[in-house]
Amino acid sequence: MAGYTVAMRAALALCLLAASCSGSQKPARTRLSTKEIVDRNKPGIVRITSAQPGGGIGVGTGFIVSADGHIATNLHVIAGSPQMKVKLLDGSEHLVTRVIAADNKHDLAIIAIEATGLPVLRIGNSDEVNAGDRVIAIGNPLGFLDYTVSDGLISSIRPLSENVTLLQISAPISQGSSGGPLFNPYGEVIGVAVGIVDPQTGGQNLNFGIPSNYLKPLLASRGAGEDVETFARRFHDKVPPRRQPGKCGLRPSAPCHEVGALDQCTPEQVATVYKAIEEAIQLGAPAYDQGHHEACFNIYKDVAARFEADKDMCKFVRDALGQGLLTAETHSDFKDKAWDLRDAFDGVTDVIRRKVTGP
Repeated sequence: MAGYTVAMRAALALCLLAASCSGSQKPARTRLSTKEIVDRNKPGIVRITSAQPGGGIGVGTGFIVSADGHIATNLHVIAGSPQMKVKLLDGSEHLVTRVIAADNKHDLAIIAIEATGLPVLRIGNSDEVNAGDRVIAIGNPLGFLDYTVSDGLISSIRPLSENVTLLQISAPISQGSSGGPLFNPYGEVIGVAVGIVDPQTGGQNLNFGIPSNYLKPLLASRGAGEDVETFARRFHDKVPPRRQPGKCGLRPSAPCHEVGALDQCTPEQVATVYKAIEEAIQLGAPAYDQGHHEACFNIYKDVAARFEADKDMCKFVRDALGQGLLTAETHSDFKDKAWDLRDAFDGVTDVIRRKVTGP
């Protein structure tokens, strides 16, 4: 019996020793249901509206990363905008006063509003994410379906280069979802929704996010940043000369179409083309900016080729995008090819905007 007690004491001592040495171990995490993840994190997710340089209003998503008003989103949601507003879950609206940090390579930004005591989302370790893991997205798809929840899987981890990796996800997102958080089963943000491949190009549920670990250096920024107007001007000052406006306010290399060219297109065709082009640009432009010119060209080419080959599409769209494809064939450099199709895209979307807004 005494021996048994000694053995028990030794075992207890070992247990206590193990417990005392466990300080370096991570605390156990609890998996949450989708509803629990939504209920816990929804107050920390915001709607971002931005005045567009060429007119109109853009809508995106963001999430609170500090109680004193710092909000994470995609850079393309705010880039070039001289005025932005953030709407919180309680319905209150706040002007964005400063851009604290921006990362063009990873399409991320931290903006600030004047507020205190805000609910903060917890950032996870995106390096721990694997294909097959569950993922939940919350955002504002199409700009008006606020706080839409979708779930799916991490379809793949996609390295684009040595310094850039994307999370491919099956959780549906859409335009307006950009900048929204992607959650792991523990309710931690492991990614930022960034773009999709248009399903009509043959890609079903091909959606992408920026790993959250790319956000962490921006979160460590302690500077005051820049006021919004200064940041907008600086952003435009860095735009290459080829993007300077010409005809129709576009680059000189982009075609300027007569508004009457759209008369042969139905409203449904116009809406379909506009949405597909905008989504292709949303996904292709960041790839181009990161130096992946061939990937950008292939994204643009898929959309242009589909509409050019669609005999039911109106002749104007088929001809405009077909001309872009022909021009791209004259170049061997993928950078030039991508710009050729971007010019064709911008010519089409510009005439649609002028048709909608009037002279």
